[in-house]
Amino acid sequence: MKFHTEYLWMNTKKEKEIVSIQNDVEAIVSRSGVREGFALVSAMHITASVFVNDYEAGLWQDIMAWLEKIAPARPDYLHHRTGETNADAHLKRTIMGHQVIVPITAGHLDLGPWEHIFYGEFDGRRKKRVIVKVMGE
Repeated sequence: MKFHTEYLWMNTKKEKEIVSIQNDVEAIVSRSGVREGFALVSAMHITASVFVNDYEAGLWQDIMAWLEKIAPARPDYLHHRTGETNADAHLKRTIMGHQVIVPITAGHLDLGPWEHIFYGEFDGRRKKRVIVKVMGE
């Protein structure tokens, strides 16, 4: 079994943003030489997520609006007693999840027809990492 690890560096222009990382992950899978296996894609920061969904800008706006209803930015979170002001970003990440495992078949990501890999940023405008670990034969 082969293992191959690379990191994506993210630095979004907006504080809250959804970014496609599918082409980057596909390139890493290609470089890995793995033909059959899995790619683990994981945000390495507690206010960012990785998820699979539809590649459609209206849906991204819907996701961000939905997250703001569930975990709104507000000043009264207990976490803010630490001097931080990003408790809502932690909650949004918890809702969206921090990683996905994607199958690799015949050397390519094996996703459904509308599935796409995204990085979700909820406390951005600074450098963060995403690990991509490819495992297989």
